[in-house]
Amino acid sequence: MDDDRPDVLLTGLLFYDLVLTGLGRPPAPGEEIWTSGMGCGPGGIANLAVAAARFGLGTSLATVFGDDFYGAHCQEVLAGQEGVGLALSRRADGWPTPVTVSLALPQAPGSVGAGGTPGSDRALVTHGTEPPYSQDVLMGDPPPARTALVHLEAEPREWLAKAAANGTHIYADVGWDPTRQWSRGLLDQLSLCHAFLPNEAEAMAYTRTDSALAALGTLAELVPVAVVTRGGHGAVAVDQTTGEYADVPALDIDVVDATGAGDVFGAGFVAATLAGWPLEERLRFGVLAAGLSVQRHGGALAAPGWYGVDRWWHSLTDPDLRRAYGYLADRLPADPGPPVRYAPVTPPARQH
Repeated sequence: MDDDRPDVLLTGLLFYDLVLTGLGRPPAPGEEIWTSGMGCGPGGIANLAVAAARFGLGTSLATVFGDDFYGAHCQEVLAGQEGVGLALSRRADGWPTPVTVSLALPQAPGSVGAGGTPGSDRALVTHGTEPPYSQDVLMGDPPPARTALVHLEAEPREWLAKAAANGTHIYADVGWDPTRQWSRGLLDQLSLCHAFLPNEAEAMAYTRTDSALAALGTLAELVPVAVVTRGGHGAVAVDQTTGEYADVPALDIDVVDATGAGDVFGAGFVAATLAGWPLEERLRFGVLAAGLSVQRHGGALAAPGWYGVDRWWHSLTDPDLRRAYGYLADRLPADPGPPVRYAPVTPPARQH
């Protein structure tokens, strides 16, 4: 049956990201440190939009662009280069696009990252103000879509209930609570959701449990599909609609820039879900997509898409990984598309 709805509906704050890598340590007050690598490009909600579009998903984004160079650049990259639909987005006169400078720092012992990837540390500085249009104003009565990827906040967004009511499957994640209150009230919003994909620390904090598996068990009672990403330990998930459970390991990779890894995981998981794959394959695909993304600079434009996954699979020699990801031989599209355009970086990135 033909379905002309967008595959993915998104809304959120857009940033222009400038990521500095290769730092041996953070600078001290009054100190200047020279770094060996830099990447730049759209960030924030753009991470999800680009990751989804590069997996061939029809993607509709509602966001605000400032009337400055950064806003114009991000708009051109998203619509012109990546094919993201921006009919629901607005340009705000006199409002500056938020700009974030991210310092990618050496991995701390025992740290874990998002999306089933090894951990890394970042320090962020952002310039910006609240956008003049809220998510609810941008969305209004949201158009029907197959899925919506959302970031749950303490104050529920009105558009979420409208989207769920018109048949859109809501895939949600949540961020770190700087107040450390971890309000259980936020989990009430899961009644609107089809899937919830927090990381291990967030899942345990919100469920008041002491392990990823215990948190998963609690979340599985609240939402049809529960996923907990575990950084360097991979990810675990339960799909109550199919009765499946899966536990997959992370990839052994060197992290260049972990910006947006959780978003890339989510986009990969949704793409595989819409394709009807079994839960273990969906989970492995999300881990793989996130793992490939952190080997490059710059959040949104680090997303591998089908092109990056296809290149990885056809260059793979590790026998254990070839067995674990052997399903890709039947899942990869015959035409993975042209090479994706990664973020402008210094020094130039080696092509994989």
